[in-house]
Amino acid sequence: MCDSDDEDSPSLSAHTLAALQEFYQELQQSNYGSNSEHVTKYSVGSIKEDWQLSQFWYSDDTALRLAKEAIETVGKDGRIACISAPSVYQKMKELQTEDFTVCLLEYDQRFSVFGEEFVFYDYNKPLNLPENLKVKSFDLVIADPPYLSEECLRKTAETIKYLTKGKILLCTGLMT
Repeated sequence: MCDSDDEDSPSLSAHTLAALQEFYQELQQSNYGSNSEHVTKYSVGSIKEDWQLSQFWYSDDTALRLAKEAIETVGKDGRIACISAPSVYQKMKELQTEDFTVCLLEYDQRFSVFGEEFVFYDYNKPLNLPENLKVKSFDLVIADPPYLSEECLRKTAETIKYLTKGKILLCTGLMT
């Protein structure tokens, strides 16, 4: 029979426990939006970055600039695919008119809240796409590969090449 000794059990001080609870509360609020009336599921930042997934959202201004450029580029009835660029997708949805459609290809399942416009995407399987995403079916593809590696860029480029009719907006850092 094992003796239970409370002295050997790990425990947190009251101060540390309070800080941890505050952290988890902030995390929950930040992952699912704040209580502000102006925050919707499409607001940039309503779903917070997950650095373990190598996510770094654009600022609101940058997302707005990219979204406007994309919408202007495709014109009326245009189709846009956002690959690993959820903040640009969100900004486009905030600006949404019936003049264009947009689809988000993303690894992070939290974005499934966007319904049918969300497509699970793993750059390691660049052509593992649903049947409704046909070859050359998008007027513009915006992509921001999640990792700064040649492999990630090459595989993401394979997806881009498959989906685009020719227009591409690639946002990535310099690889050395």
